[in-house]
Parts: sequence; C-alpha cells; structure tokens
Amino acid sequence: MAKYQVDSIRNIALCGHCSAGKTTMVDKILHRTKAINHTGTVDAGTSYCDCEEEEKAHKYTIESKLTHFDYKGKLFNVLDTPGYPDFIGQTIGALNGVDNAAVVINAQSGIEVNTRRVFHEAKRLGLGCFIIINKLDGDNINFDELMDQIKDVFGSECFLMNKPNAVGAGFSGVESAIDDDFIEQVVTCDDDWMEKFLEGEVPTDEDMAVLLPKAVAQGILVPVVCVSGKNEIGLDELLDIFAQAGLNPAMVERTTKDANGEEVEITADPSAQLVARVFKTRADPFVQKISYFRVYQGSVKTGDTVPVTGSRKGLKVAQLFQMQGNQTVALDEAGPGYICAVTKAEDLQTSTTLGNTTMAEIVFPTPMVSLAATPKSRGDEGKLSGALAKLCEEDSTFKREQDAQTKELVITGMSELHLQILRERLKRRDKVEVDTKEPKIPYRETIQRNGDGSYRHKKQSGGSGQFGEVHIRMYPFPGGTDPAEFCTKDRFPTLKEFHLDPEFNFLWVDTVTQGSISDNFKPAIEKGFRERMMKGVIAGCKVQDIAVELYFGKMHDVDSNETAFKTAASMCFRNVFQECKPTLLEPVVKIEITIPTDKVGDISGDLSTRRGRPLGMESAGGGMQTIIAEIPLAEVTNYARVLASMTGGQGSYSIEFDRYDVVPGNVIQEIIAKSKMEEEEE
Repeated sequence: MAKYQVDSIRNIALCGHCSAGKTTMVDKILHRTKAINHTGTVDAGTSYCDCEEEEKAHKYTIESKLTHFDYKGKLFNVLDTPGYPDFIGQTIGALNGVDNAAVVINAQSGIEVNTRRVFHEAKRLGLGCFIIINKLDGDNINFDELMDQIKDVFGSECFLMNKPNAVGAGFSGVESAIDDDFIEQVVTCDDDWMEKFLEGEVPTDEDMAVLLPKAVAQGILVPVVCVSGKNEIGLDELLDIFAQAGLNPAMVERTTKDANGEEVEITADPSAQLVARVFKTRADPFVQKISYFRVYQGSVKTGDTVPVTGSRKGLKVAQLFQMQGNQTVALDEAGPGYICAVTKAEDLQTSTTLGNTTMAEIVFPTPMVSLAATPKSRGDEGKLSGALAKLCEEDSTFKREQDAQTKELVITGMSELHLQILRERLKRRDKVEVDTKEPKIPYRETIQRNGDGSYRHKKQSGGSGQFGEVHIRMYPFPGGTDPAEFCTKDRFPTLKEFHLDPEFNFLWVDTVTQGSISDNFKPAIEKGFRERMMKGVIAGCKVQDIAVELYFGKMHDVDSNETAFKTAASMCFRNVFQECKPTLLEPVVKIEITIPTDKVGDISGDLSTRRGRPLGMESAGGGMQTIIAEIPLAEVTNYARVLASMTGGQGSYSIEFDRYDVVPGNVIQEIIAKSKMEEEEE
C-alpha cells in the first residue's frame, strides 16, 4: 500500500506571471521542510528548481518542475511553473496533474497578463484556487487597492485568510483575517451550516476543517494568503492553509471513457482499476526520456505491467520514481493522488492514459508563430530532424512540419521568445545550430466558377508511344459542402462513383460511360489531378475546395498506359482551372487581444490597417479589455513585437486558425509576382 492515503495528499501548481517569485518560494519551502539541504537563488543561477542551463542563463523558469516534501504528515507535490506566457504549455500540463492552483501575485506589480490566464485555466479545470500575494516587503505597495483589484478581476469569492502586519520594510509576519464575513462566505457551501450560522452558531475549528475545502471545491471561496517567499515570512502559515483548505485528490470530479466510449466517474480508490495520465514529457541527456504521470484511481507498483492507451503490449514499469526537480527518487508503489515518473517508456506521450480506459486529451493552445529552419552545417539534416522530434515530444506547444507546398521545414511555437529558447536548447543539448527566417504563408488556390475542357497527351518516339485523352468538368466545392447532396442524379445523370479527399477538400466524381476509359486508368487520372493540386496552377500553392468530374476520354489499345493518362489529367486540370476564375485563399485566424482600456482605440485602429475585422469586445477586469477579431495570418506574423511596443509590454494575444478566405485582388497580384520571382531564383 502507498505510504500516503488520499486525504493526506496535496497536489499544487504554483503559477502566475513572471517575476512573481514562484521559484524562490518553492526553493525556500523545500529547504524549510528539509526536503533539500541547501537553497540557492535565481539571480545567481543556483536555484534548485531552475536547473536547466537556459533557465540559469536567462534567470527565469522555462519548464515546470515537480517537487515533493512532507509537511506535518502530509505529502505535498508542488509544481513550479513558468511565468512567461510564451511557455504556457508547461503550465497547462502541470495544471492537468494537480488538484489545486496557487496563483502568485507580485504585490508591487499587481495583476498581470499571465495571472489572469492561469487563473481562468484553473477554474476551467475545476481545481481548487488560491491566491498568494508575494513580495509584501517591497516598496510602493497599496495593499487595500490590490485587494480591490483582486476582487474585481477574480470575483467577490476572494477572501483574505491572513493579512500582513505591515507592508514594505516593516513586514515581519501575518495575522489571521478570518472574521464573520469570511465565515459567512464559507458556510454557504453547506445548507445545514448556513441555517445554523443564521441562528447564531459559529463553526468550531473541527467544523471549519470540513467546511473550508468544501467551499474551495465549490468555488465559493478563493483563499488569499500573504507572504514574502524570499525572506520566508508567512510560509508556514501558507502550508497550514494548503493543508487545511486545499483539496485532496478525491475532491476534484473527473471522468474517463471505458472501452465502449461511455463516461465513467473516476474515484480515488486504490483498489479500483488503474487510471493515470501522462501530463509532462522531458528529454533527459542521461535517461533519454522521462514521462511524468498522475495516478487518479487504482495503484501501480514497480515491476507491474500496466495497460497503455494505443499500445498492445502495455508498459513494464521497471522502476517508479518521485521527482525532486531534475533528480529521481525511487518509489515502490503509487496510489491515487501520487505524481510520479518512469523512464525510457517510448510508448508514452503527453496525454497518454495508463489503464483500460481513456481520459480526455489535455487541451494545449495552438502555436501560431512560425519560422522556416535550416541547419547551419551541411549534413546536419538528420541530426536536426531527430532533435526536433524530441522537442515535439516534450513540448506540446511546439510543432514542426515539412511543408509540401513551400518545401520549407517550418517550426512553430507560441512566440519568438519560445522559439529562441528552443534553438538554444538544440545547440546545447543536441549540438545542432539552425538558421531561421520568416516562412512563406501557406496560401491556397481555388476556383470561383464552373469550367469544362479536355486534353490529349500523345507522344510517339519509336517503339510504343503514349496516348491518353481526358475530358473533365470543374466546380467550386466550398468547405463543409456535403458530397452526397452535391452529387445528385439531377446534376450527374450517369454518376458511377464519388469520394472526398479531406486533405484538399477535393471531390472526385466519375460519370464516364462504359468503355470510353478503362477503369484501370482512373487511379492514374486521379493521381494526375492530385499531383497538379500539390504543385498549384497560378502561384505554386496547393489547390483546395474543388470538385472534378471525369465524364469522357479516349484510349489506344497499344499506346495508352498509366503514365500517359496521369500526364493528360495533370495538363487538363491546369488548363481548365485557368478558365474557372482562379483565385487565392489565405489562412484567417481568430485573435483575442487583452490590453489596457486606454489602448483600445490604438489597437483597433492598427487592426483595421491589417485587414482585421472586429467581432466584439469584453471586459477582462482590472482595467483591461479583450478585443476579439478575425484577421489574415499574413498580417500578424510579427504581431508580438508590435503589440509589446504599442502597450508597453502590457498586452497579450492568442490566435487560433479559423478558416481559409479569398484574398483581395490587389494582394493576389503581389503574391503571384513574389511567387514567380522566388521560382526564378530557385
């Protein structure tokens, strides 16, 4: 049996904006609880948690770090997470492995961009939420104003559990802030106690020990706690509050799907079937790969073989580990609530479920900042490919793709800073350097009207020749069109077959009457269409949203072959396409920009110059507004720099791919001209 029972476990992610003091706080707590025997500093590059070389060099957290310690008989698993929004994927992964989120606020800076984002993510996941006000021994702090801002942004359920005896240099301790208003807020989680309280009865300490986590679990209470992590003021009180009001692993409702796809409630029962999920993957230079997973239900022991989603053979657990920063600590058994790790498990990826059920995949934001990458040294292509594959495994907000259209290797991340750090890691860890440049925008080609035409390919050069003749009709086929509704007998009286290729949204329609073209040549004809669609017609871009009807053709008993019909199909496609009012499509993204209220006019004006179309606006609280708009991707490739400049670093944005849309005529000519110039240079 695992050493700690469910009610004695507290899993907590410390999150918030950069420079809030999260890492220093974790370092001090680990030393204070004797989990480590020394404590360093972030600035000196000696922090226990910021142990990666890039973190030491830049003096901020890049990867989430899992730590653990015992405090008054309870197991605390604490995850220190990055503060920069550029590394939000690490924070989201960590939040999916815990039951509580402690959002750390710098008392001097107040609520910042990432503070809002991580709080809302924690709420979405149904976690117990806490707010830690740190650095209360700093200068120029207006505590009452900060509390008003916290309530305005995060809700009236935010209540102080303790308060500083002073702010600034005089801050030396905390005092209880629990009063009648606080107790009244807490008892609203229980109808019986609410009635007793209204009749004048006050809960005892034992009663509060039950009511507090219940109120936190229901979202009725968000405890606010005051500390100075650097000077270790209020840290014991902070841990006491986590122990008293924090949610244990049985208090967060979660589900999984059984083999029949039915949702099943997860119970924190150590004797039930195993349910665990990988929330973080790390490439380690010594053990190659470390998979971090959270046990939600059941138990796992060193030596067990456990089922794995998508794997036939399951996972042989050679050794379980608890993680202490980047150090491994051997573990015999893990029950519900444990956060542990295994090494060299190649079948495990982030979001993989261990057990016979399947938990939902962790939802990470879609990266949208891309660079075209090439190795600096010739011959490093293979090394770069392997190194990028490792980065993709350990960072779910990093993608790499060999663009078939542009022939570029495109790496995509959350921001320019994110990609810069990953390039530094490639150089240090994998000994491969890359050059980068802005990638080509993946435009698409399509048509705007119907067309009809034919092409005969005839070649005679001694011996057997080549002959193939193809007649086609071409139709616009917008995304979302139902093929069955499109391919009616009214439109195609001699319809034989149709099928959809979702990659191009390309509908193949066969209406050839018997005998004009052998069925043996039709796959070659379709292949000719596809090859032309990959090459493009007017600007070298992929073709999409198109239906092609093959309705007639001719063949020769001797000279017809697959090559002849593939060539005829490609040329016929090109010629008819040019007669169908061809146009270009561009990727359009939905953008949400959170900025100070006084910058709304400037940002809105800038968006209009970038062909942006506003969709709405909503309050983000704390003097901030969120503008929601749609905008062509080509107009926001360098938007991070622009927004930072216009808002003094206070703005943030997220983008998600929405759709492809028609490019304006004047822009089309620029794109075609640029494409031709690049083609000539190549």
